[in-house]
Amino acid sequence: MAQRVVVDPVTRIEGHLRVDCEVDGGKVTNAWASGQMWRGIELILQGKDPRDAWVFAQRICGVCTTVHAITSVRAVENALKLEVPLNAQYIRNMIQGAHNVHDHIVHFYHLSALDFVDIVSALKADPAATAKLAQSISGWSKNSTQEFATAQKKLQAFINSGQLGIFGSGYWGHPAMKLTPEANLMAASHYLQALDYQRRMNKVVAILGSKTPHIQNMAVGGVTNPINMDSQSTLTLEKLMYIKQLIDEVGDFITQVYIPDVAAIGAFYADWTQYGRGVVNYLSIPDMPLDTKGTTFALPAGYIDGGDLTKFTPIKDFHDPYFEKGVKESVKHSWYQGGKGPLHPYDGETIPNFTDWQDDGKYSWIKSPTFYDKRAQVGPLANVLGMYASGHQRTQFWVNAVLDAVSGHLGSKVGVDALHSTIGRHAARAVRCVVLHEELQNQWKLLMENIAKGDTKTFNKPVFPKGEIRGFGFHEAPRGMLSHWVVIENGKIKNYQAVVPTTWNAGPRDEDGNISAYEAALIDNPVAVADQPLEIIRTLHSFDPCLACAVHLTDTETKSHYQVKVV
Repeated sequence: MAQRVVVDPVTRIEGHLRVDCEVDGGKVTNAWASGQMWRGIELILQGKDPRDAWVFAQRICGVCTTVHAITSVRAVENALKLEVPLNAQYIRNMIQGAHNVHDHIVHFYHLSALDFVDIVSALKADPAATAKLAQSISGWSKNSTQEFATAQKKLQAFINSGQLGIFGSGYWGHPAMKLTPEANLMAASHYLQALDYQRRMNKVVAILGSKTPHIQNMAVGGVTNPINMDSQSTLTLEKLMYIKQLIDEVGDFITQVYIPDVAAIGAFYADWTQYGRGVVNYLSIPDMPLDTKGTTFALPAGYIDGGDLTKFTPIKDFHDPYFEKGVKESVKHSWYQGGKGPLHPYDGETIPNFTDWQDDGKYSWIKSPTFYDKRAQVGPLANVLGMYASGHQRTQFWVNAVLDAVSGHLGSKVGVDALHSTIGRHAARAVRCVVLHEELQNQWKLLMENIAKGDTKTFNKPVFPKGEIRGFGFHEAPRGMLSHWVVIENGKIKNYQAVVPTTWNAGPRDEDGNISAYEAALIDNPVAVADQPLEIIRTLHSFDPCLACAVHLTDTETKSHYQVKVV
């Protein structure tokens, strides 16, 4: 007999996500993903000055703190057909590159590694044996007996205190945990080290963006970073050299720790290449523009139909009509007024209409996007496969390097098809992290070279015409393809819609009843212990879910922040 398993909220993510699963015979047979909060910023933006939209829009999220700002100004610039100075493009590229690298390190180590790593088991490890294991995988300088012994003492101190803090709410000893004590200690030690390296990348965002979270240097037409090598109040050579130092310091951690750890854990959990496939229509967009018009990019992307890399359609530029015409959103199963069928974002409506939970009706505050009437998966996996299919050399190099490392651990060949999975999404995110880090170094070099030519311009003034204009902006954010859509009339916002990565992946059934990427990926997932649904959380965390974090909900009667129900 099927059991109903409700995880509400799914923790170690940003926002408020509920997932209902029917479990029969030890596996998931049906699933519903539900966003349990209403964003509503689209309505707040109506009537506002388009130049201010990015300030409001970036408050959609407190984790993806740069992405909505960048995407919003791109949408308005797209409507105006406004060019952006090269320096501004490079500075934006460096901000988004640093933020993405920071985010990917945080996601693997601090948001999802504990789905595979048993902290309690790590206390049983031999630090010397752990060092031997780690050194066989990587030449990282901190893979020493002393480092692992120190980390083990820190873990023991948490346990002894009775307050597990960052290691609380874990399913320690769960039958789905497979790592040896030494592998667990290695991963736990790297978890602690990652706290320092993600912080260094976030410094780059703070220096260029004036603060983080929520950068302050965006402007429709460029950035507000004045470049003057003789003034300490501007972007100086000293600051730029410090940024380079921070970027360089993180490189070894990515290549010698993050990549090897993902490959090793992927080999330990090779069976998880058989779970979490789900929707395999992949959508990603090009990013890191290299010209003032947004027509050439450092990182290509596009749409892959049915998981077949030979069926790749590139998205070419910031004005690509193929992308612009393909996006629609349905609210048939969402808590909004509707009835007009799927709408293009320019015509989108965000009118709340809560009706309580209905399995066959409305059950989420998230809408259901489609691309040419098909559900699509977005995120690092979609992005990496898009770059791989487009022939991007460094992506192909790192995909092959990771798969070769996994193959070496297993003693058998692992191909690209293994990426269509729960564990494959982690591998793809690691690949994207190292590719972005390399491109971040290149963007710094491009900025320095352009300044050396005497170009210090960072802003072009926007001018708004009478009448109505429309525009869209997109950005390959840490969790996937993000787009903003704006209708401007007589210099004021008439309509605004944000189609965010988790909307693509976590939306409810669409107009035709097709399930989303989250829901599809959960089907056939094993569940060993119904009231400890670790396997469900593993697959969900592989997407790095992100709902609007400006609102946190607490049950005022039970004071409960986390519930797992088995019905």
